[in-house]
Amino acid sequence: MNVIPCYIKTLKGLYDISGVEVGQHFYWQIGGLQIHAQVLITSWVVIAILLGSVIIAVRNPQTIPTDGQNFFEYVLEFIRDLSKTQIGEEYGPWVPFIGTMFLFIFVSNWSGALLPWKIIQLPHGELAAPTNDINTTVALALPTSVAYFYAGLTKKGLGYFEKYIKPTPILLPINILEDFTKPLSLSFRLFGNILADELVVVVLVSLVPSVVPIPVMFLGLFTSGIQALIFATLAAAYIGESMEGHH
Repeated sequence: MNVIPCYIKTLKGLYDISGVEVGQHFYWQIGGLQIHAQVLITSWVVIAILLGSVIIAVRNPQTIPTDGQNFFEYVLEFIRDLSKTQIGEEYGPWVPFIGTMFLFIFVSNWSGALLPWKIIQLPHGELAAPTNDINTTVALALPTSVAYFYAGLTKKGLGYFEKYIKPTPILLPINILEDFTKPLSLSFRLFGNILADELVVVVLVSLVPSVVPIPVMFLGLFTSGIQALIFATLAAAYIGESMEGHH
């Protein structure tokens, strides 16, 4: 069985899935391209929040760290520990990738609960957390998929593909299916949880607008953070697995 055509077919399937829409959406038409404006706008806001926070916290490093510097050092240490636990001693080059995934997803998820996106009026649709859209989660899952293939091929060369016939060639179809469904599981797990959380809050606000939605929103903040952690942990685990060659 040829692995490359299977992978290309999987990527095409993910591209088709990215066309799935829940509700109305707002698009920009640029030449022959249709740009998903809602996702771009909210993603830029999240990126601006991350960059602005980092610049403010570390623009003037102190020997005795400030509270902001302490916080970001703690976050960096947390990401390094996560990467080392899942990848092993060769975790160093992958810290920026894992950290970027974790921070972007974490802030995106929290933005859906903390930022009043819906007060910004659009011609069609409404703004929401970037991870509330399948296009974003697919766009996050695909680089993760490329990353663990790159990690395995860089370390083992073409010998990386031997893992598909271990411990026995009989498992070849199952091993291939397992590897190429990872982007699907990453995409739908994150998308489904964030979408469900926001839908629950919207329904409760419409039914009991005063008190009940507040604890649900706090629960949503907790689960949003957990989803970011799960995505980053799985991404690091897949990279570590491809470098070690075992399941």
